Amino acid sequence: MESSGELVPFPLLTTPIESNYRACTIPYRFPSDNPKKPTPTELSWINLFLNSIPSFRKRAESDDTVPDAPIRAEKFAQRYSAILEDIKKDPESHGGPPDCILLCRLREQVLREVGFRDIFKKVKDEENAKAISLFKDVVCLNDAIEDEAKRVENLVRGIFAGNIFDLGSAKLAELFSEDGMSFLASCQNLVPRPWVIDDLDIFITKWSKKTWKKAVIFVDNSGADVILGILPFARELLRHGAQVVLAANDLPSINDVTYPELVEIISKLKDEHGKLIDVDTSNLLVANSGNDLPVIDLTTVSQELAYLASDADLVILEGMVRLLQLLVETGDCYLPWPCGVTY
Repeated sequence: MESSGELVPFPLLTTPIESNYRACTIPYRFPSDNPKKPTPTELSWINLFLNSIPSFRKRAESDDTVPDAPIRAEKFAQRYSAILEDIKKDPESHGGPPDCILLCRLREQVLREVGFRDIFKKVKDEENAKAISLFKDVVCLNDAIEDEAKRVENLVRGIFAGNIFDLGSAKLAELFSEDGMSFLASCQNLVPRPWVIDDLDIFITKWSKKTWKKAVIFVDNSGADVILGILPFARELLRHGAQVVLAANDLPSINDVTYPELVEIISKLKDEHGKLIDVDTSNLLVANSGNDLPVIDLTTVSQELAYLASDADLVILEGMVRLLQLLVETGDCYLPWPCGVTY
């Protein structure tokens, strides 16, 4: 169900939050910049969102749950383009100055205003079905790796490979529409280590020395990302003795998995005994994050998630833009970064 109630800060943020955390880490502008003139960084991001409009319009046109979808899709494209052009002229318009969160929110607002709720629903369902059929094979391949360090590395690589299924990126959406995406091919095509930011060995060392009590994982995309990347990793954490909380979006946004969808996916993957390929799932929880965007502002999460995360000792945020844009400060926070992917 959709979350209700007041949103609250993520409980593991360093306090005072105002001086230790901000949702958008990229410096879009400085105090010395003219408030009425867009900065080069702001223009780059506005143009990025402008360039993504054709792929969103095409996806909206094919939404057969909405009457007159092509007409409404054109209205979306025109209205959102006009908003972005307005912001170019006056960065303080439409709630600016702009950042990634505002640009995403405006896009979602326009889609809903013209009648679209979930333009990626069809492709999400298709990719979820494909990934569910591959889940057992992927898990068995990982389980067959006897060396724990190599197994954990393979699981992390699976997260990176799965996260390439991100249709919020215009380039990736174009690739997906032309050729589809293969999880195994993505695994093979990952940039070899060492990555630009590569703390995997540190993480594996901690894994071998420590049993985390509770891990909170902010999931990202539907399909291969959550099913073949995150869930095998979460299953390994369960085997390692941790309680695992998967935090998913409240409302649809691009092809991100939502809370109701994730609950349904896990129910389909469990066997008749409630196990996930021989692993007990009594310590696997799914939480509604309270979020409705592809990016996350950790000052506004659901009360349910805040309660479940209050005693977590491992937090994982997964996703491309989420990690470029967002900074979290906790005791143990590992940020899987799919290097070699341009968003």
